[in-house]
Amino acid sequence: MSEIRLAAEARTEFGKGAARRARRAGLVPGVVYGHGHAPVHLNLPGHDLMMALKTPNALLVVPIEGKDEYVLPKAVQREAIKRTIEHVDLLLVKRGEKVTVEVPVHTEGELAAGGNLLEHVLNALPVEAEATHLPEAVTVSIEGLEAGASVLAKDIVLPKGVSLAVEADAVVLQVIGAQAPEAAEAAEGETAEA
Repeated sequence: MSEIRLAAEARTEFGKGAARRARRAGLVPGVVYGHGHAPVHLNLPGHDLMMALKTPNALLVVPIEGKDEYVLPKAVQREAIKRTIEHVDLLLVKRGEKVTVEVPVHTEGELAAGGNLLEHVLNALPVEAEATHLPEAVTVSIEGLEAGASVLAKDIVLPKGVSLAVEADAVVLQVIGAQAPEAAEAAEGETAEA
């Protein structure tokens, strides 16, 4: 995973008024915490931050007290209607440190014929990896899976240096058989009568 550098400036004003002024100037208030350090309050460039957060588990590099530090987004607060970023919490990480993150699960291939449905029990797989080598996603082949089949966490091939942070027998994907048209009509009839 590549590092994304963001310009940041220390925040000296706090409260709603200061946050609103920062947002009007195109900045996003944020806080960096971790490793026993006192929280550091920053203003980050809004557009650059939004683009960086489009990558899952983006590894960001921000200047803190004159030194470039690695941070991971921990919590992002968005405005309800416009979906703009209102505030971001960042976790300080060190090179070589293992962190637990959720990685999106992507699928490839086609299910067996018969109108089966694929259910994502886990949309993201919890994994543990080095902070500077986080995978962007894991890909699972569903080629030819029949109704009733499931893919467990232990069945997913992970990149080197990445381990599961969830039980090995946790169901990630499962294939559900298509309902017969008569059964679907009967179920509709029962709900209409109720």
